[in-house]
Amino acid sequence: MRAYTPMIKNAFILNFFKLYNMVWRLCLPLLKKNRRMRSGFQKRIGHLHHTKADIWIQAASAGEAYLAVNILKNLSPKTYLKILVTTTTSQGMDILKTRLTGLMIHKFIDLKIEWFPFDMPDTIEETIKIINPRVMVLLETEIWPSLLYYLKLNKTRVFIINARLSRTSYTRYLKTKFLWMHLSPDIILATSEQDAQRYAKVFEGARVNLMPNIKFESIDMDKTDVNTLKQIKKILPENLPLTILASIRKKEEKEIIHIVKEIIKLFPDQVVAIFPRHMHRIRAWEKRLAAQNLKFHLGSTINFSIKDPGIILWDTFGELKTAYGIASVVFVGGSLKPLGGQNFIEPAIQGAITVTGPYYDDFAWATDDIFKKGIVIKKNNWKAVAQAIAKSLEKQGNRSLRKRLAMEYLQSNQGGTYQACNEILKPFDV
Repeated sequence: MRAYTPMIKNAFILNFFKLYNMVWRLCLPLLKKNRRMRSGFQKRIGHLHHTKADIWIQAASAGEAYLAVNILKNLSPKTYLKILVTTTTSQGMDILKTRLTGLMIHKFIDLKIEWFPFDMPDTIEETIKIINPRVMVLLETEIWPSLLYYLKLNKTRVFIINARLSRTSYTRYLKTKFLWMHLSPDIILATSEQDAQRYAKVFEGARVNLMPNIKFESIDMDKTDVNTLKQIKKILPENLPLTILASIRKKEEKEIIHIVKEIIKLFPDQVVAIFPRHMHRIRAWEKRLAAQNLKFHLGSTINFSIKDPGIILWDTFGELKTAYGIASVVFVGGSLKPLGGQNFIEPAIQGAITVTGPYYDDFAWATDDIFKKGIVIKKNNWKAVAQAIAKSLEKQGNRSLRKRLAMEYLQSNQGGTYQACNEILKPFDV
């Protein structure tokens, strides 16, 4: 017997979905023109291509797709199960299709990968009737009213796994709490106390538990690209430390300029590499550096070995993780302004001295232990960040020791995938 939470079919709920359906219909012509939504558009608005599935997993984009891959590679059912995995973006689709081949998953799993339908009530209702899942797994922050409503009518068990809720999303959902109180999932497994508290306030009465973040098990541990590493080493001086300012966002560029000037003043003998988060900001960076009379090399144009201290504006996508392996110090951007932060674990496990700013909401799951143990240094403003970088360059310490401590921290926080798999398979235990 499937668990089912009764839901009030009041006039508000019914009228809401009528209006919501109309809004979706009006938006369809715009969505069809949207570059990100064009792929699989007909499948996003249709339902006849779907088939019955025991478990439906929704992985919105790239990050969630990696989580889904981790879960499916570790899922070991005792009986034959049909599993549908859907995604919203092309990046998510590419990850699922390349990383989930038949050889990578359990022999009892019959896997199908599809586009996630738009949350139009008409479409979602028919889709759920066809799929008729016993379990629905939503990853991280995938909260759609029509989906939750019709899943509950279908008596499907709904899990939000690896659940997180940013401050912005939390504020928005709290304002519409009158809707969500009718749509509570069966189980929410949150990745931090803060996320658990936020979900408990949005979905009053829901069962909310904690779990280790699956991202601890999906941190990219792939071997370094040897050819890329050789190319990077060719252009860098062997006798000077490399400082990387990584994944810099537009809103913190002014502060980064201050950091560049300050660390060069405090520690002149270094190479500073600036890696913008988005490549389309390269031209803006060229103008910023020139306006401050800061001479720099454009990474893609360097065809010689740099001999002296200087600045490199890195304009080649996909080389940052490789560069971490030879950096002395890394500052991880997206953290000087409330932009969610970026992944500061990746440079730390490569042994780089790693510094972040005060804002890292998207990585709150990393827990304060990473700062308490000195694996990552957290500073509250650009000045403190610059001073921390300069101090670290003066006394760099043992890279192998830093690497070992970071790996021990990572391993001690794993186990989320195992917990998630157990919860997903419970309804099928016989």
